[in-house]
This record gives sequence, structure tokens and C-alpha cells, in this order.
Amino acid sequence: MSEKLVNFKAEFFKALANPLRIKILDQLRTEELTVSEIRERLEVELPNISQQLSVLRSKKLVVGRKQGNNIYYSCNDSAIFRLLDVAKEIFNNHLIDLQETLKEL
Repeated sequence: MSEKLVNFKAEFFKALANPLRIKILDQLRTEELTVSEIRERLEVELPNISQQLSVLRSKKLVVGRKQGNNIYYSCNDSAIFRLLDVAKEIFNNHLIDLQETLKEL
């Protein structure tokens, strides 16, 4: 595996290593939203949303489209949602394993 690919993967997963960034991406799953709309849905302070959107933009995971006074954010690549869905599936599998272990106790 090339060093560039390994570094890309590491940086990519660093960008996803923050729960708020994942929540933001989940909000952008079906529609583009403004910072204010994201803030209202997640009930998080505006500076926190802006900071995390900046990280997601720098990693090219989201893009902004200016319309009037608003910037509408959307996910740059829908493959990210497949990755998040796989992570959810892995999480659920771990829960099933944990439940089975607890039953055995």
C-alpha cells in the first residue's frame, strides 16, 4: 500500500474522530443545511458547529454553497454515509456479542 494512501486514510479517520463531526455528517445525509439549521437540530453552540464544519471542509468531506447571506453545506461524497452505516453495523455486532456474553454470566 502506498504511503500516500496510508496517510490519506489516517487523516480521513482523524476527521471522523469527533462525535460532533459525525453528527453533522448525519444531518447532511438527505439535504443541504445552513450552519444555523445544523445548530438548531443538534442544539450546539454556533462557534462549535462552525469549528467542526471548518475541519470537515478542510478534509473535503463537506462543501459550502453560498446563496444570498447563507452558506448551504452538503456532503461532498455520499460514500461517507456507507462508511458510517458500516460503522453502525459493526457497533450493533459488538452489542450482540456483549449481550450474549452477559447472558452466559
